[in-house]
Amino acid sequence: MDTLTETSAWKNLQSLSEEFKQENFRLVNLFSEKNRFKSFSLTHEDLLLDFSKNFITSESLKALIELAKECQLPAAIKAMFAGAKVNCSEDRAALHTALRIPEKENPHFEIVNCLKNMDDIVSAINLGTWKGYNGQPIRDVVNIGIGGSDLGPSMVCEALIDFSVSDLNLHFVSNVDPAHLNGILKNLVPATTLFIIASKSFTTIETQLNAETAKAWLLSGAESTDLIKNHFIAVTSNIDAAKDFGVEETNVLPIWEWVGGRFSLWSAIGLPIALLVGMPQFRELLAGAHSMDEHFQFTDLNENLPVVMALMSIWYGGFFDCHSSAIVPYSQHLKQFPSYSQQLYMESLGKRVDIYGKEIQTNSAEVLWGTVGTSGQHSYFQLLHQGTEFIPVDFIAFINTIDKSLNALERHQYLLANCFSQSLALMSGKPALDQASRNIPGNKPSNTLLISQLNPHNLGCLIALYEHKTYVQSVIWNINAFDQWGVELGKELSKEILNALQLEKNLKEIDQSTAALIDSVRESTT
Repeated sequence: MDTLTETSAWKNLQSLSEEFKQENFRLVNLFSEKNRFKSFSLTHEDLLLDFSKNFITSESLKALIELAKECQLPAAIKAMFAGAKVNCSEDRAALHTALRIPEKENPHFEIVNCLKNMDDIVSAINLGTWKGYNGQPIRDVVNIGIGGSDLGPSMVCEALIDFSVSDLNLHFVSNVDPAHLNGILKNLVPATTLFIIASKSFTTIETQLNAETAKAWLLSGAESTDLIKNHFIAVTSNIDAAKDFGVEETNVLPIWEWVGGRFSLWSAIGLPIALLVGMPQFRELLAGAHSMDEHFQFTDLNENLPVVMALMSIWYGGFFDCHSSAIVPYSQHLKQFPSYSQQLYMESLGKRVDIYGKEIQTNSAEVLWGTVGTSGQHSYFQLLHQGTEFIPVDFIAFINTIDKSLNALERHQYLLANCFSQSLALMSGKPALDQASRNIPGNKPSNTLLISQLNPHNLGCLIALYEHKTYVQSVIWNINAFDQWGVELGKELSKEILNALQLEKNLKEIDQSTAALIDSVRESTT
């Protein structure tokens, strides 16, 4: 099989891309084409994708679809859903989509059983029958995890805060910096606090250290390990390690090897979400994701939202030397969505070799970043409009607001007006030939995802859309989206350096820069 850049589709795209690099090319002129919006927009349920403000024509879109076919994308989609070991470096399937199959149809009994256990836990905690060591109900829940065990649940809980059915206070701790956990614990009461230790391996050092600190804090009030057993729930595949820590086996919820951390919020890792919104709405989150799974699996490539969005990224990275893209949700509820998407995208696609160990011959994942609008307009949008970098943008907005406060509709319409005006300004620009510093060149591409309203179902659909977009790009580049060996190296080295810091023992082989930094800490630590 030809490498990606040797395929006939790639060579055709190389030729087609030249049209958009001409000095006289104007993106706005593409709208002289009748029905351009209709030709370059797609819908699924309550999601509308407008990709008409891109460097794309019917001919180049057709060529991108041909590239996907040459890269065997339809077969790769089937393989993932069928449970093939698409995580080839670890010899594992990637079956996070199975977590979203409706329970009555789900052939995976372990998933159904886990949801039932979550039902029981959520009911007991929210009804107040789950008691702390002095007989009081739980008031605060602290999720201790990092990476996929933190970013997904935290993002969804913030997004769905208005759908809360609970009086619980939810907190998320990821950083090993003492300020993170201690800043939360100082306002809590041990007797009414429950900790969720979310760690697939139960060996992640940041999570271990924070869990040990939480345990010591509880014992300062309870004074007996037997009394604090009801103050811990673990979500892990390492049940023995959780039991050794002191978690009751009945309080351990499973996560399986075939669920990657950054794809895990649909599992028991999502317990904080279920505690916040209740299990019926947690199931709606799953249903929304499953709906996108069905769309991804059974819709033709040219009408498939994740496929088209992925092909836009392939197009810009491969033929326009794109090194950066932005996600800008015009919704304060989605404040954490760019950070969540960063891990999903950059940890999955930040690879330089293909599944055979050969260096890929094109750019892989660009740097993904962003914040909410309109706030971002007053910080980095200047660079988007007049900077030298080529940065495509995904705008995300909701047609209707769920906020019923004073002037909420008027403020929401202003929010939408800003979202639409920014995509227009990026495309059209504003010439100022007599004053170069005022010239806004335009020709900046963007997608707009317009969603009817924020709710658990639509949020699940949105998240799954970006998951599948990520997978499509991995297939085109022929890389493994489900491992992260680059993350592991830093973990390994940190153990050696920690020993050097604590034992005042020099490492045998270390560069002079790192050695000097270690010495500086030793000399100054009080």
